Amino acid sequence: MASAVISPTEPQGSVGQSSLGLRRYLWRLFVAQREIAPFIIALGLFVFFWVDSPAFLTTFSLFAPWVMYWMWTSGIPVGWAILIALGVAAGIGAINGLITVMFNVPSFVTTLATNFILVGMVLIYSNDTEATPVPGAVPPEITSAVQHVGFFSQMFGVWEWSEILWVLVIVLVVQFMLRRTRFGVRVISTGGNLMGAAEAGVPVRRVKVWCFVLCSFLAGMVGIVDSIKYGSLDPGNLGINYILYAVAACVIGGTSLIGGLLIGVLEAGLTIIGISSNDFYVYVGLVLIAAMALNVWLDRVATRTRMG
Repeated sequence: MASAVISPTEPQGSVGQSSLGLRRYLWRLFVAQREIAPFIIALGLFVFFWVDSPAFLTTFSLFAPWVMYWMWTSGIPVGWAILIALGVAAGIGAINGLITVMFNVPSFVTTLATNFILVGMVLIYSNDTEATPVPGAVPPEITSAVQHVGFFSQMFGVWEWSEILWVLVIVLVVQFMLRRTRFGVRVISTGGNLMGAAEAGVPVRRVKVWCFVLCSFLAGMVGIVDSIKYGSLDPGNLGINYILYAVAACVIGGTSLIGGLLIGVLEAGLTIIGISSNDFYVYVGLVLIAAMALNVWLDRVATRTRMG
C-alpha cells in the first residue's frame, strides 16, 4: 500500500525565501523611520546612566509665570491668576501667528523677536528682582510642608510626578486632536503640503495662527508648572538654555518627541553623575553630531535596501 505522503506544492526553498523576504521588509521598515537614530542614542544613554548611577531613576517660559505672579500680588486669587496668565500666553501666540502669516516673516524670526521683547518687559517691570514665594509653591526651606499642600499645588508642580503627568495628559489630548478631529487633519495637511492643503480648501493661514496659539498656551503652562515646582522666579534667568535645547531637540527628532526625550535623558544623566554644567554643552554638541551622522547612515542603508 502506498504511503500517504503529500508532496508540497511549492519548492522547498520557497519557505526560506519567504522568511528572507520578511526579514528584508522588516529591516526596510526599521531603517525608514526617522526616529530610529535618536531613539537608539537615547536608549543607549539611558542604559549608560542607569548602570553608572542607580540614582538616575530616582530623580525628580518665563513670561507667563511672571504674569501669574503679578496678578496674584495684585490681589487676584491664584486660580484666576493662572487663567489670566495662560490667556496672555495664548494672546502672544496669536500675535506671533498674525505677524507670520500677514507679513510672511519666518516663524523662527517672529518668535525670537517677541522673546527678546518679553524678556525685556520682565526685566523692566520686575526691576531685575527675584520673586518669591510663587503662589501655590512650597518655600524651599520648608520641605516638610510638601506633604500638607493642597491638591491644586500638588498637581501644578509640587508633587514630584506632576510634570510627567502633565506631559502624558498633553500628549494624549494632542494625539487625539491630531488624529480624530477636523482641526487635527488640517494641521497635518498644512504641515505636510502647504500648497496642496490650500488647494484642497484648508484655511492654512488660520490653521497656522491657531497652532501658534496652542504652542504659546502650552509654553505658558510649562512656565507656570516650573515656577510652582521651584518656588521662585529669577528675571535674570533668560531661558536661553531652553531655546537651545528646543532647537537641538527639533534638529534631532523633527516633530516627534524623541528629540526632546534624548536631550532630557542627557541632561538628567550628566547632572546625576556630576558632570559640570559647562561641559554639558560639549556633550549636547557631540550627541547632535552623532544623531545626524546616524540618520545619514540609516538613510543610505534604506536607499540601498530599496534598490536591492
